[in-house]
Amino acid sequence: MKRYLLAALLAIAATLSTSTQSFRVQAAFAQQTSAPTGEQLLEQAIQRYQAQQFEAAIPLLKQAQQAFQKEKNIQGESTATLTLGSLFLQVEQYRDAITVLEAYLPIARSLHNQVSEAQALGNLGIAYKNIGIYSRSIAVLRQSGKHFLELGDRPSLGQALLNLGNTFEALGDYKNAAIAYQQSLKIAQTTRNQRSAAITLNNLGQVYANQAKYQEATRLTQQSLEVSRAAQDATTEASALLNLGSIYHAQQQRSLAQQNYTAALKLAQKTANRRLEAQALGSLGLIEEDTRNYSKAIAYLQQSLAIARQINQPQLIGMTLNNLGHAFYSAKQLAKAEATLREAIHLLDRLRPDLSDKYNVSLFDTQIHSYNLLQQILIAANQPEAALIATEQGRARAFVELLSRRLKHTTSKSAPSPALTLKQIKQVAKDQNATIVEYSIVPDDDFKFRGKQKARESELFIWVVTPSGDIHFRRVDLKPLWQQNLNLTDVVRVARCFTPTGQCVTNASALRGIGVVEQPTSTKPQKLPFNVLGLRKLYELLITPIADVLPSDPSDRVIFIPQDTLFLVPFAALQAPNGRYLIDAHTLLTAPAIQVLDLARQHEKHNTSQSQALIVGNPIMPKVSLEPGSPPIALAPLPGSEQEAIAIADLLKTQALTGAAATKTKVMQMLPTANQIHLATHGLLEYSGVSLDGLGIPGAIALAPSQSDRDRSDSGLLTASEIIEMKLSANLVVLSACDTGQGRITGDGVIGLSRSFIAAGVPSVVVSLWSVPDAPTARLMVSFYQHLQNQPDYAKALRLAMLETKQDFPRPVDWAAFTLVGLAE
Repeated sequence: MKRYLLAALLAIAATLSTSTQSFRVQAAFAQQTSAPTGEQLLEQAIQRYQAQQFEAAIPLLKQAQQAFQKEKNIQGESTATLTLGSLFLQVEQYRDAITVLEAYLPIARSLHNQVSEAQALGNLGIAYKNIGIYSRSIAVLRQSGKHFLELGDRPSLGQALLNLGNTFEALGDYKNAAIAYQQSLKIAQTTRNQRSAAITLNNLGQVYANQAKYQEATRLTQQSLEVSRAAQDATTEASALLNLGSIYHAQQQRSLAQQNYTAALKLAQKTANRRLEAQALGSLGLIEEDTRNYSKAIAYLQQSLAIARQINQPQLIGMTLNNLGHAFYSAKQLAKAEATLREAIHLLDRLRPDLSDKYNVSLFDTQIHSYNLLQQILIAANQPEAALIATEQGRARAFVELLSRRLKHTTSKSAPSPALTLKQIKQVAKDQNATIVEYSIVPDDDFKFRGKQKARESELFIWVVTPSGDIHFRRVDLKPLWQQNLNLTDVVRVARCFTPTGQCVTNASALRGIGVVEQPTSTKPQKLPFNVLGLRKLYELLITPIADVLPSDPSDRVIFIPQDTLFLVPFAALQAPNGRYLIDAHTLLTAPAIQVLDLARQHEKHNTSQSQALIVGNPIMPKVSLEPGSPPIALAPLPGSEQEAIAIADLLKTQALTGAAATKTKVMQMLPTANQIHLATHGLLEYSGVSLDGLGIPGAIALAPSQSDRDRSDSGLLTASEIIEMKLSANLVVLSACDTGQGRITGDGVIGLSRSFIAAGVPSVVVSLWSVPDAPTARLMVSFYQHLQNQPDYAKALRLAMLETKQDFPRPVDWAAFTLVGLAE
C-alpha cells in the first residue's frame, strides 16, 4: 500500500535541568548587580516553567530578555535568550526556536561560554531537523558534539550523537544513523542515563524496522519500553508504544498494532506531546482504512493533519497528506485524493533543495511512494496522460535538480526544477527522433512502507511516446507471478543468470511452471537455458504489450525509461517466442528519466572541446580492499583490454594509456578536456567512498597508482564520488569494464558511474550490466568505433557492433551487456 508507517523518533534537547540551573545562577547574579526587574521576571518565568506552564513562561522570558538588554546585563540576557529558545523547542515552535537560538550564538561566543553554545547548537539541530532543513541540522549537531567532546561532557556528547542519528534516519541514511545511535547508547549505558538509553534504544529499533528487520526492531523497542517505564519517562514510553504498534502493523498484526497505537495516543495526550499525538491518530487512521472503515480513517487522518500543521512539521504533514490521499483513493473520492496527493508532493519537494546530491537522493528515496500513488489515482480517473506527467515528476528528481544546477553553472540550492509538461515530453521524443517507452512498477497495495522498503510488484504501467507525439498507455498484471512465489525482480535475476546457482534454478523452474514459451517451432521439445527463460518472460511482460506501437524500421531509435529492478534488464537480449532478440528489431538506448534526456541535450550543446580522445586500457592494477578492514587484493590484469585500447586509439589517431602510464593522476589531468573517453579496465560495483559525513556513491574505475606520488590516498581508484565533482567536455564516455552500469538502485535511478559521468556533463555513456568476458568485449568495442567512423549515431553503432559480435559469440552474456545511457549522438 502506498502509505507510510511513521517512526516516532525522539531527540533530547538541552532544556529542563540545564535551563533551571541557569535561572538560579543568574538570579543570584542579578541580586549582586542590582537589576531587580530582570531578576523578578526571570523568577516568575522559573515558577511557570517548574509548573510546566510553558506557554505562560514564554512572554515572561521575552520581557526578562528586554529588561536585561536595557540594563546592559549580557549575562542575564544570555540566560533569558537561551532559555527562551529552549522553551520554544519544548512547545514545538521550531521556527521561533531557530530565530532565538541563532541570535543567541554570537552572545555565547562573546562570553566564551562553550557549554551554552554547545547546548544552543544541539537544540538548533533538533529544530532544523523538525522543519526539514537537514543539512543545517547535521552541521550544527556536529559542532555541538565537537564542543561537548572538548569539554569532556560525555552525557551531552551522547545526546548530540542521538540527535545526529535522528537527522540521518529522517534522511534515510540508516547506516550512519545506526552508527550514531550505537555510540550514543554506549555512552548512556556507561553513564547510567536511563532516559537517554530508552530513547536511543527506541530510535535504534526504528532503524531496523525501516529495513524490515522486525525481530531485532521488536527486541530493541520492547527494551526501550521497559527502561522508559522504569525511569517514569512517559514521552519515551508513548513513542516506544507507537513504534511497537507500527512494527506489528507492518507485519499485518493489526489487533496488536491498534492496542499499542491507542495506548500511545492516551499517553501523548496526557503529556501534551502534539507530535506523538498526531502520529498516533494517523496510525489509527491506517488501521481503520485496513478494515475499510473509510469515513473513520479519514476523520483520524484529518485530525492528525490538523495537529501536524499546528506544530509545523513539514515531513509529518507531507506523509500524513499522502496517507489521507490514499484513504480518499480507497473511498473512491478521486478528486479529493488527487488534490491531497498533489499537496503532499509539493510539500515533500520543498524539503530537498538545501541538500547535497547524496542526501537529496536518499530523502527522495523515502518519498517516492507518493508519486507512485498519484499516478494510480490518475489512472483510476482515466487520465493516462496526466499520470505520465506524474510518473515523470517522480523520476530522478535529485538527478534532474543536480543537472539543472550544473547547466546554470551554479551550486545554489534553488527551488526544485519543474517537471516536464505533456507538450515538453512530446517535444523530447521529437528532438530525439525516438520512441520513448516509460515503465512504472506499481507495488502491492497491501504493503505499508517504512523508510525505503520495497513491496513485491503488483502491476506494470507502460507509456509509449512516439516522435509524432502520439501517446499510448498499457498495463500488465504481475500478480500471476505470485502464484509461483515469484516477482518481477526474480524474473530479472533469472534473465541475468548465466551461471546457474541454487536460487536461479528454483526461480527458473517456477517460470517453466507458468508456461514460458520454449521452442514453438521445434518438432522436439527442448528445455531452454535458465537465463533464456527469463529473457523470454521479460519480453512477454515488457515488450509484447507494446509491440504494435514500436517502430517497424530496425534503425529507428527506442529509448527505455526503466524503474527500479528494470534498470538491470538487458533489453538488447530480450527474446521473442520465435527466438529473435530485441536488438535484431530495434536500435536501443536507456535513460533514467525523459527530463534527463532533455537536460543532457542542453549540456551537449556546451561541449565544443577539440582535444583528442582519452583511451585507457589494462593499467597496472591497484590493490583494493573491497570491504572495510579486509586485506587489499591485487586485481587481475586484462591483456585483452590493452589490445582493445591500442586498436581503438589507432582508429582515433591517438595514443592509448596502458600499463604503468595509465595512472589515476594522469587520467584525471586529461579527463576534463578530452572530447571522447574510453576506459577499458576493471570496474568495481560496490566500492564506495562512505564516511561519517554520510552516503557515498558506489562504483570505481581501476587505474594505476601514481608511482611518483607518495601520498597513500592515491589508491589508483577513480571513484564515482570523484567523477561527479568534475566538469567534463566529452560527448561520449565508454566504460568497457564489468558492472559499470550497475550501482545502488534508488527511487532516483541507479546511483553509480553512469550517473556520475552524466552529472559531470557527458550526455552519452556506454556502460555494462554485468562482468564482461574479455575477448568478445574487445571484438565488440573495436567494431563499435569502426562504425562510428562512418556515421555519428552511437546507438546505431552499438547495435551494429552487437549484431556482428553475436555472430561470433552467440551467447547473450558475451554481447548483450552493454547499453547506451543518454543521447544517441
